[in-house]
Amino acid sequence: MFKHYLITRFNLRNKEWKTTKNREPLVDTNWLDHRIRLFKNFCLPSVLNQTNQSFTWLIYFDAKTPLKYRKIIQSLLGEQENIEFFFIDGMKAFYPALTKKIQHETQDVSHVITSRIDNDDCLSKYYIDTIQSFFDNQNFTVIDSISGYTLQISPTFRLGKKEHIFNPFLSLIEKNENPKTIWARNHASWKKEKDILQIKGKRLWMSIIHDKNVANRFDGYGKVRWEDISDDFIVSEGMNITIKEELVTDRRYGFQSIFNFIDTYFTIYTKTLKRKLGFYNR
Repeated sequence: MFKHYLITRFNLRNKEWKTTKNREPLVDTNWLDHRIRLFKNFCLPSVLNQTNQSFTWLIYFDAKTPLKYRKIIQSLLGEQENIEFFFIDGMKAFYPALTKKIQHETQDVSHVITSRIDNDDCLSKYYIDTIQSFFDNQNFTVIDSISGYTLQISPTFRLGKKEHIFNPFLSLIEKNENPKTIWARNHASWKKEKDILQIKGKRLWMSIIHDKNVANRFDGYGKVRWEDISDDFIVSEGMNITIKEELVTDRRYGFQSIFNFIDTYFTIYTKTLKRKLGFYNR
């Protein structure tokens, strides 16, 4: 028997992060306007429409979030039975608050599953159900769903397939003995873990590339029609229409698509080889 948590950090301050990656304060109104818009269009509808609703979504906001945005958050999330949200004192309070809550609530179950999603990304409606299907009373296993899509929404709309190992959509199945949760490490650092189960082929997530997402670039490949995946990736009605109307499918993308395909699988090969050779354990 297990309890499953989906967990999101929204705008938590970190003393080492004075600004976002594009030098904006995390509680700045421009940043919050932009992120809440992405959250409403992509992340929230994709989670609300999961085929399996046997999970709890925990979302952590900063205590310094302005009142205007607290009201917006309350209106978006307050009526959802399996969503809980909290205002805490920055990043330093996050992990202690998370582990304390989970340990308190899971005393009657043998296992805990924790999954992560960023506030500007999107899940397949089968994500939760698929993760739970791999539960087999494991003591400690990371579930790495390596296949997904990536959607660029600025300056143009572009869509492609994407493979990414040790990505921001990881899950952790663990025996309920002081559970660490998937947030015990940065997602890339789980490559050091011995017990990792990779899910290949099922495309369970979609990363969103936008103008404030400085760290990522569009690296999708292949020809993907939105009509072919929109039943699995539920976004807001308005965004669904916009993607259909604005998605770029010009021939110029073909050369970049080939490059992205080669680069993707070369990266997977090198990371997999390094892991087998023990580089990440040094």
